[in-house]
Amino acid sequence: MPQRRRIEAYLGRLFGYALSMAGDRDQARDLVQDCALRALAARRVPEDEAAYRAWLFRILRNAFLDEERRNGRRGHDGAETDGLPGPGEIWDFDQRLISELTVRVGLAKLTGPHREVIALVDIGGFSYAEAAHLIGVAPGTVMSRLSRARHALLRAIGEGNVQPLPRPEKRMAK
Repeated sequence: MPQRRRIEAYLGRLFGYALSMAGDRDQARDLVQDCALRALAARRVPEDEAAYRAWLFRILRNAFLDEERRNGRRGHDGAETDGLPGPGEIWDFDQRLISELTVRVGLAKLTGPHREVIALVDIGGFSYAEAAHLIGVAPGTVMSRLSRARHALLRAIGEGNVQPLPRPEKRMAK
């Protein structure tokens, strides 16, 4: 399979991972583009599909870290806000989209390592061992970091301003 088609198969996952790290759609698009360019320019490309996927995510992660170092930052802590509906449009969204926004805002409140491990395992679909190899830690570290990250995400969502609507009281028939 040509290199270009192999990369295209992972663009959605790469974008999700980039967005979780960068917190900004434009920066995420730039990171994915940079990743694709670096992959296409590589002289040696892994043949095994699992190794190829891990290789692409490592390229993307390194591109993000390079950009953060160049800009003197250690990660984006703001929430992604472009594309959010105005006050009158909120009722047009279904529960799935509200949940997605809630999780996205919760993810933005997490530390970089917590966002990264959730992005790799829960969004990217990597195994603990694959994620450990990508970020250079032991699989046990990934498991404990993921557990702490998921708990932190639940706390962040729980502290958010999205609250269930009160149910109207039922009237008793006379």
